[in-house]
Amino acid sequence: MSQILFKAQASRMLSCHCQIRSLSTQLGKLTNHPTSISPSRDEINHARLSPQNLEIAMRSLHQDGLVVVEDVIPHDCLDRLNKKMIEDAYFLRSKKGDTPFNYNPGNIQQGAPPVREYFEPSIFMNPIATQITSSALGPRPKWTFCSGNTAMPPTAENPPMSQPVHSDADFAHPTHPFAYVINVPLITMTPENGSTEVWLGTHVDAGLYVQEGLHGERASGRIKLDELEKRRLDRPPCQPMVPKGSLVVRDLRLWHAGVGNQTEDVRVMLAMIHFAPWYRNPMKLEFADDLKPVIEGHTELEIPVDWVSKSEALARYLNRGFGNAYDFNQRP
Repeated sequence: MSQILFKAQASRMLSCHCQIRSLSTQLGKLTNHPTSISPSRDEINHARLSPQNLEIAMRSLHQDGLVVVEDVIPHDCLDRLNKKMIEDAYFLRSKKGDTPFNYNPGNIQQGAPPVREYFEPSIFMNPIATQITSSALGPRPKWTFCSGNTAMPPTAENPPMSQPVHSDADFAHPTHPFAYVINVPLITMTPENGSTEVWLGTHVDAGLYVQEGLHGERASGRIKLDELEKRRLDRPPCQPMVPKGSLVVRDLRLWHAGVGNQTEDVRVMLAMIHFAPWYRNPMKLEFADDLKPVIEGHTELEIPVDWVSKSEALARYLNRGFGNAYDFNQRP
């Protein structure tokens, strides 16, 4: 069975082994490639997109449900965090049946250490990411989820396997934008090391009628096969290459799938979710109290936090819920 899945994955990768193409939707032409914005040196220095680039981001989110912004995070802080999270990833994999995997054992849900030593604001509270989400959702979006997805190198026991195509919005949700995921890969993300397969434009086709599985099941939110085939004829999926230092803003409703890592390198991709200020999701982050000066001084995001001691934070962050243990729904 694993050979069949691997062949299907390889075929899919060959068919859409695509590079990100800048401004792919700028002129309104739908393509299978995400739009990528390359900010100017002035935009990077001021941590603000120009009105022209911000408009491109808004158009891409509206049309595709996803946009990439390149070269906005320094590589040195990514490297330092990546070294720590690789160590943690191998520890999590050593737990075998207790590994917090999503859909298959090669795809681990993994959070970063929630302590000041590893918390770099340019990664976790990137001002350009917040500029985009606040422009799309309204002032001061709520940041209530911080985790990550790690594609592990293959082993004989766990060959490369893909997740089923799914939506993270596996509950009755608004048909207009209400949440965006900020993905930050810690290394360059490629089809070979497990770049996420994305189905652009499907954020508007994200009702429960296209899904299988109930919230709370490990594989909920799966898109029905007949819906996938219909969509593939219209606008096939793609596995983009995302350069190190980039961030991806993705509509929570967008269809996507984690793809198996075929390389020898661990590939970590962080995930932070910004909810609209009107969206009544009750989740809170859990951070060490040495982060209070960083978090409480931030004014661009609403950040509900349960504060714990540094020792508590370090003892707990690798033992949290995973997958559908998190509920992205809102209160009535």
